[in-house]
Amino acid sequence: MTVPTGRHTATTADGVLPHAWLSARLSVYLRRAPETIDPTVPLAEYGMDSVAALSLCGDLEEEFGLEVEPTLLWDHPTVASLVRHLSAALAAAAPAGPPAGPAATAPADQR
Repeated sequence: MTVPTGRHTATTADGVLPHAWLSARLSVYLRRAPETIDPTVPLAEYGMDSVAALSLCGDLEEEFGLEVEPTLLWDHPTVASLVRHLSAALAAAAPAGPPAGPAATAPADQR
């Protein structure tokens, strides 16, 4: 099974955590095909334990540059809940845009 590697500095165009990345990573820890993981079923029901949960937290920090609490999967036990939370965290961490140039900050009469 191939697992994506490398650091994502951005999410998808709409600011959503790449679901394929999360599904691929979870499938490794849960030892099952990604398509067999129901996003509404608690990951603990698939056998996600504390060691795997902490490892996933480390993967998220490394891959997306997020700082996540070790209780992440306790607080967000399903894929659906986890994706919503992480998408919001990634959107909040994303830069607002390119800095304004000198012309954009000059008074209107000096442009």
